[in-house]
Amino acid sequence: MPSADRMSPQELRAALSLSSIFGLRMLGMFVILPVFAIYAESLPGGDSLTLVGIALGIYGLTQAILQIPFGWWSDRYGRKPVIYIGLAIFAAGSFIAALGVNIWVVILGRLLQGAGAIAAPVMAMTVDLTRDEHRPKAMAMIGSTIGVTFALSLVLSPWLNRMIGVPGIFAMTGVLVLVAMWVVYALVPDAPAPPRRAEARGLEQFATVLRDLQLARLYYGVFALHAVLMALFIAVPLNLRAAGLPVNDHWQVYLPVMTGSFVLMLPAILGARHPGRMKTVFLGAIALCLLAQLAMPWLTGGRWMIALFLLGFFTAFNVLEAQLPTLISKIAPGGSRGLAIGVFTSLQFLGAFVGAAAGGYLYGKWATSGVVILDAVLLVMWLVVAAGTRVPAARATCVYALPALNGARAELLLARLRALPGVHEARVASGERRAYLTVDRDGFDEQNVLNELSASSVQRSAEA
Repeated sequence: MPSADRMSPQELRAALSLSSIFGLRMLGMFVILPVFAIYAESLPGGDSLTLVGIALGIYGLTQAILQIPFGWWSDRYGRKPVIYIGLAIFAAGSFIAALGVNIWVVILGRLLQGAGAIAAPVMAMTVDLTRDEHRPKAMAMIGSTIGVTFALSLVLSPWLNRMIGVPGIFAMTGVLVLVAMWVVYALVPDAPAPPRRAEARGLEQFATVLRDLQLARLYYGVFALHAVLMALFIAVPLNLRAAGLPVNDHWQVYLPVMTGSFVLMLPAILGARHPGRMKTVFLGAIALCLLAQLAMPWLTGGRWMIALFLLGFFTAFNVLEAQLPTLISKIAPGGSRGLAIGVFTSLQFLGAFVGAAAGGYLYGKWATSGVVILDAVLLVMWLVVAAGTRVPAARATCVYALPALNGARAELLLARLRALPGVHEARVASGERRAYLTVDRDGFDEQNVLNELSASSVQRSAEA
């Protein structure tokens, strides 16, 4: 029987609570971006833009290293325990960074912040708790929350810097992460055990998600997008200050830019709901991102010229930030979803580290031109790679009642259901006497499923 058209109360609760965890955590990560490069100048060791870039982006290095293990562990030990551990490590790093004794202490704190690598488990839990046809909505909620949090961070950052300073912002981040732990405990529903497949275990499972060319295109894309973002936040705050705008007034540029970019992204997001249009919107957003970078050298002469550049960039960035999680959730195999999302988020944060470190070095050598060259090369490569992206067909989740089956019969039925045309994923919960199928809306014939269920019932009756 087909699934309902609306998200269930549990799906809505899961999407909202998991989005809030992302939001609380990312607020602490993003809110230092507009002010950190300028704050770091006052720290011992902060006169090196390379070290400033490392401090800004090193959280991405430890995120990149640990996202895959955290995603893997969440497949094996459950999502919630892994999320609790990651948030606790993140909070500890935030309080260490708040000490702000010198640039090296801040680097250590940022390194520990990144070691709380929960993005993959949280995204995998979102997938676990939502049906396929409603998963884009849940991913859009997460993407929108990240986008709104990012915009809010840019606007609040100068005000918070004036009120509590960057050390206070780090301490506030630690408190927000503790609040996120409470949200996990009190509001997030328990996820069902992720499906496991006998043919994908250990290193073979890891190799499977690395060999998939469609996943690899998304891995590179998220790496490039976040490398470009972090490199920009070495250059943009310093360019705004050079244009005569004090750091505490940078919100005057960020507020209209982020508001305008959200308005401009809506038609693209709405137009991308149909799988046939998603690729066009996806490639168009990458192209817009590239054009904004190429125009950047001519748009840094004054605060409103910088604002025009940022408006084009963030319109494209917001579209891509919403689409990438949706695509990875559609393409990633069910039994290895936590691992695949772990690879995805690892490359995202590795991009953040590379972009910040390389951006700091290149800006120190060649100012804005160095950052533009780095970003343009990354985006040209992404545009070429993304041209081969295949957007999966629209899918639906169907649930069917089962007769009472023993373990062997349930496994046999599961194998037959998975082999049916149009079936993307299948899971048999013999204890609940239910079969859960994720199917392509086109090419799926429900009568095939009914025939298999009928055959199982007849065979069980004959055996009895």
